[in-house]
Amino acid sequence: MTKSADHSWTHAGHGLPDSEPSLNTTAIATGLQLPAGFAAIAGDAELGPAITTNLAKVEKKLREAIANSDPLADATSRHLVEAGGKRIRPLLTLLCAHLGDASLPAVVQAAVVVELTHLATLYHDDVMDSAPFRRGAPTAHEVWGNSVAVLTGDLIFARASILVSELGGRALGIQARTFERLCLGQLHETVGPRPDEDPIEHYLSVIADKTGSLVAASGQFGAIFSGADEAYENVLVEYGEKVGVAFQLADDVIDVTGVKVKSGKSPGTDLREGVPTLPVLLLRKAAADGDQSAVDLLKLIDGDLSSDEALAAAVAGLREHPVTAESWVVARQWANEAIEALAPLPEGVVKESLSNFALAVVDRAS
Repeated sequence: MTKSADHSWTHAGHGLPDSEPSLNTTAIATGLQLPAGFAAIAGDAELGPAITTNLAKVEKKLREAIANSDPLADATSRHLVEAGGKRIRPLLTLLCAHLGDASLPAVVQAAVVVELTHLATLYHDDVMDSAPFRRGAPTAHEVWGNSVAVLTGDLIFARASILVSELGGRALGIQARTFERLCLGQLHETVGPRPDEDPIEHYLSVIADKTGSLVAASGQFGAIFSGADEAYENVLVEYGEKVGVAFQLADDVIDVTGVKVKSGKSPGTDLREGVPTLPVLLLRKAAADGDQSAVDLLKLIDGDLSSDEALAAAVAGLREHPVTAESWVVARQWANEAIEALAPLPEGVVKESLSNFALAVVDRAS
């Protein structure tokens, strides 16, 4: 059994392999780029360096948290971390911590927890969706098989649970309820809406659980572990829920309208896999209401999309149909509501950055 250098807990398999090089926080910070919407942070002489430094600490601790002395577990756990990612959730934790004292050590640990939780869900989601690529690399189940991928997700979530347990009972409760919602969201997406349930409302509830819940917890952790005013917590939870939904709705439209993106996901992937997304759900509603163009397009979408030609035709048809523009309207409405939720926060770079991020999630091509 190997003891972690940074934590009091020990458990079988954890620890850096003998060949693991030392990670330099300064070097990591130099290579970091903030995602779209956070330009105000980079331009702030005080906040910019503080956020970048803490993000580098998060990156370093992420790699330490998933390291295993067991070669297979180490390789599978590193797979997605080393593929990169925007680190949106830990960034939100670190940013919201500047509503209080962002220098407190628990802030960085909480940021690591939310990213580990996110990574764990990606392993599971890719198995559920039979996704071939994630972040430009083959998914874990494509490399090692479904069972190893699922167990790796479980292992990473276990690591997140150990870290969050050190933050206290309240953090553990938030983490547990968030993970419950993540699981319920996946379950409800898998089984679909009940016969008496509106499909669009069902889908919105699914993405609120699968995406909004963890984004909300990210901001809440930042407020809690920086000792910020308790009144800010509910503000950040509401913001996180709404901006998370806006983000996923934008992804829906990008699948139809975007060019091939860095993740390796081409336009129409969701159509081919039969994944329910807002443009298609709105198309079904339009068809049910008597829109003949929607009826005709649904015949194509519900048909055989295995050939690239058929998929391209379906994508082109949906891209041009009014439901795609309507989907953008819905996504922007959620983003605007997220911004409105920030009203009680003090004016400054934190509030400005959160607002700009909400706008950026619905103004992107990938």
